[in-house]
Amino acid sequence: MHRPAAPHLARLIACAAVPVMLLAGCSSGSGSSAKSQQGQAGSSASGSSSSAASSSLAPAKYKTLPDSCKAMSQDTVNHLVQSAKNPDGTAANSNDPKDRGGCSWNGLEGYQFRYLDDSFQRFDSIPTTSAENQAKSAFQQAVQTTTGKATSPKTTQLSGLGDSATLITWDDKKGDDPYHNATVVARSANVVLVVDFNGAGMQGDDKPKADEMDKDTQQAAKEALASLK
Repeated sequence: MHRPAAPHLARLIACAAVPVMLLAGCSSGSGSSAKSQQGQAGSSASGSSSSAASSSLAPAKYKTLPDSCKAMSQDTVNHLVQSAKNPDGTAANSNDPKDRGGCSWNGLEGYQFRYLDDSFQRFDSIPTTSAENQAKSAFQQAVQTTTGKATSPKTTQLSGLGDSATLITWDDKKGDDPYHNATVVARSANVVLVVDFNGAGMQGDDKPKADEMDKDTQQAAKEALASLK
C-alpha cells in the first residue's frame, strides 16, 4: 500500500557547474628554451588569473547541512504523518552528508496514507561559479523536474520562504486510490531544499483535503529551512 518514495534532490538535479581543469605542459630540448619560458610565463599568468577569479567569488554561506531527520520538529512529523512506521524517519543514503541529505516518513492510520520526504543539497564555490549561483541553477532544475513528472501541476511562487520558493501541487491516482501531492522547492543562499508530501484515502476513504496538505507542506519547508545554520 506504500506509494513509491519521491526521488531525492540528489536524483532530481545535477551539478550546475563543473570545475575547469587547466593542464599545462613544458617542452624540453635544444632550441626550445624561449618557448619554454614563454609557456611558463603564460601558465603563471593563467594561474594568477584563476586564483584571482576564485578568490573574488563570494564564499558559501552554509558550510554544512542539518540532520535531515531532525530538520522538522517531531510534532510536525506526527501531525503530517500520523501512525508513522518510523517516527524518527528513515535517512537517505549519502556519500557526503555535508553536501547531501534526506529523510522520509510514511504511515497509515485507518485508511489514510501519508508520505513525507525532505531533501537537501549544498553547494560550494568553484573557480568558475559561486556557490549561490550553482544553487540558483539547481533550484530551477528541481522545479522543472517536479513539474515534468506531475499530472496537470499547479505552480505557485511563495514569499517569505528562503530566497526563492515554489509550490507545485497535483492530483493523481494509484489504482483506485486518489492521491494529492504537494512539493515545495526552496533555496536559501547556497542550499536547495525539496519537501514532498502526499496522501490518499485508501479503500474508498475520504480524499485528503488539498488546501490543508498544501499549507502543511509549506510549514514543513519553513521549519526545514530554519534548521540551516
